[in-house]
Amino acid sequence: MRTVTGRTDRVVIVGAGLGGLSCALRLAGAGRDVTIVERAAVPGGRAGRLDLDGYHFDTGPTVLTMPDLIADALDCVGESMADWLDLRPVSPLYRASYPDGSTLDVHADRAAMAAEIERVCGRREADGYLRFADFVSALYRVEMRDFIDRNLDSPADLLGVNLLRLVGLGGVRRLAPKVAQYLKDPRTQRVFSFQAMYAGLSPHDALAIYAVIAYMDSVAGVYFPAGGMHAVPTALARAAQKHGVDIRYSTTVDHVELRGDRATAVVTTDGERIPADVVVLNPDLPTAYRDLLPGTPVPRRVRALDYSPSCFVLHVGSTAAYRKIVHHNIHFGRSWRGVFREIIRDGSLMSDPSFLVTNPTYSDPSLAPDDRQSYYVLFPTPNATAPIDWSVVGPRYRDEVVARLEAAGYRGFGAAIEVEHAVTPADWEAMGLAAGAPFASAHTFGQTGPFRPSNLAPGLANVVFTGSGTQPGVGVPMVLVSGRLAAERITGPDPAYRSRALR
Repeated sequence: MRTVTGRTDRVVIVGAGLGGLSCALRLAGAGRDVTIVERAAVPGGRAGRLDLDGYHFDTGPTVLTMPDLIADALDCVGESMADWLDLRPVSPLYRASYPDGSTLDVHADRAAMAAEIERVCGRREADGYLRFADFVSALYRVEMRDFIDRNLDSPADLLGVNLLRLVGLGGVRRLAPKVAQYLKDPRTQRVFSFQAMYAGLSPHDALAIYAVIAYMDSVAGVYFPAGGMHAVPTALARAAQKHGVDIRYSTTVDHVELRGDRATAVVTTDGERIPADVVVLNPDLPTAYRDLLPGTPVPRRVRALDYSPSCFVLHVGSTAAYRKIVHHNIHFGRSWRGVFREIIRDGSLMSDPSFLVTNPTYSDPSLAPDDRQSYYVLFPTPNATAPIDWSVVGPRYRDEVVARLEAAGYRGFGAAIEVEHAVTPADWEAMGLAAGAPFASAHTFGQTGPFRPSNLAPGLANVVFTGSGTQPGVGVPMVLVSGRLAAERITGPDPAYRSRALR
C-alpha cells in the first residue's frame, strides 16, 4: 500500500465532514497534531443542520446504517460510542407503498421480514427472501474486507481468492436479474434494488455487488440518533476536540500552498497560513482539485467522471400528522425502468415519480415544536448537467411535489406547512458538489474500486482525499471508511483495526 512521503507530524484537514472527522480521530489516536479547517459554523459537511422557527432539519443523509464504523472511529481515541450518541433502532426500517394500494414494511429481523413478505406476497416469495438475505450477507462478508475496507492502488490489488468468491456469488452480474433470481414479485424486487440509486445507477445497469447496500440497511438495520443525523458529526467533532484536534469553524480555505510536489500549508481567505506536513482534503474531490490545488493538473479520470443523479429535497415543518406512515416511507410509482431512463439517460424529470418521505419527529419529537411534525421529502432528479433551469423550474416543481404527496395520501399537506426550505440540483452545485450531485460520481464499473479516483493526489507527495468522491464511495458507511483509508495513507496500516473490527 502506498503512503505519503516525508514527515507526517502535522496534518491539516480541510472540511469537517464525516470523512474528515473519521480521519481526524484516527490520526489523533496515532499521535499526530491535527487541525481541521471548516468553512461552516458547525461540523458535518453534507450532514449539516438547518434550524427554522423551532424546527431542526438534517440537510444531508437521513438513513444511518453500520454504526460499528462510528464506534470504531471513536475507539481510536479510547472513547465509547454509547457515551457520545443515543442511537435508536428504526422499526420498521421502511414502509414501502405501491400503486396498487399495498404496503410492505421492511424489517432487519429475517423472521419478521419473511412473515411480512408472506403476508403481502405469499410463502414462496418469503422463501426467496430468505435465500436473498443469505446471498447479500455472504456478499457483504466477501466485499467488505477485500474490496471496500482497504486501500486499492491498482486493479492487481483485487486479485485473490475473494475475487473468485465474488464472481462465484454472481457479484459481477447485473443487479436487477440477480435480485430476480431470488425474488419474483415486482414489489420485493423494487424494495431490495432501489438502493442502486445511491450508487448513481439503474438496478438494470448496476453490478450485483451493489446488493451489499441492501444488506447494509435492509438486513443489518437502520438507526436514528437522538437529536437527528447531525448528532453524528457533532459527536465525532467533540470527541476529536477532547483529544487535541483543533477545529477552526467559520474559516474558509483559499488554497493549498504547494512547493514542487509537496503541500506545505493551507492558506485561508483571511490570509492565515497554517503549516502542514500532510494535507487531507474533504471537499468533493473534483471541486477540491479545481478550487484548492491551483496549477495542479487534474487527472484524466477526474475530468471524465460521470455523475450520479441529483435530487430535489423539500424540508417541511408542519401542523399535520399522518397515522399511516413511519419514519422512512418509500412511495413507488407504476413506472420503474422509465424512472431511471428519464433521470439518467434523458436528463428529464420523472413523469411517474417514486420518492422518499422521512418523518424524523416519528422517532424524535424534540426536532419540532410541540404538536408539530417535520418532513424530509426527496424526489430524485437529473443532476445539474441536464438542461433544466432550476431558478424557473424549482418553484413550479415544488408545487408538483406537494400535489404528488397529497395524491399519495398526505391530505392537506400543502395547507399544513408552517416552514419550508427547498434544495435543488443548482443549490447542491452552489454548495460545491460537482454537477450538483450529492451522491458524487456514479459507481459504474470504470468508477469503482481501484478505478475510482484515488485518495492519493497523483503527482503530489503528501495530499490525501477523503469523502464520497474517492474510494470506496458513496453513503455514510463508505465515507466513514474513506476517513480510515485516508488516515492509513498517512500512518500506514492500523495493526489494531482488524481486532477492533472483528470484536
